[in-house]
Amino acid sequence: MTSKAELFGAALGKAFRKTAEKLKEDAPPAKMYRTNLRDVPKVEGLPRDDGWVDMQVQFLIDKKTAGANHVVGWTVLKPGARHENHRHRNCDEFFIVLKGQGHIYTDEGQKPSVEGDVVYSPRGCWHGFNNTSDHDVVLVWGWMGAGSIEASGYEVGAEQHK
Repeated sequence: MTSKAELFGAALGKAFRKTAEKLKEDAPPAKMYRTNLRDVPKVEGLPRDDGWVDMQVQFLIDKKTAGANHVVGWTVLKPGARHENHRHRNCDEFFIVLKGQGHIYTDEGQKPSVEGDVVYSPRGCWHGFNNTSDHDVVLVWGWMGAGSIEASGYEVGAEQHK
């Protein structure tokens, strides 16, 4: 014998499946997004007071361009350039050092970072990069869980690295 609770659960499950199917039908089809470094403008006006010190930044994939809920970026740090100690309250971040070397900001202070390093900072973790070398540093990076700087919950550390 089937109980009233089981009948209610079965009816609720059926309604949920039908609603989910309808939402899938109404959703636009998934579409690939492709771009090229040459076609993406460098971000202008990133405030030095917010920790963006002489950085060349490009947002390759984000909410605005691809409708993505994450960001993939490209950064070139000339000698002396740095991204001050900062964190994102709403997303995780990774970066890969494609070229060059410098220092990453960590909870234990600055640590050397070289070509080939892959660094992961979970949301809320303080981090940054300082090009202490005489050559350019090239990073590819991403924010997982936020499609824009506003959505990332970006904040710079109270004490700037000088």
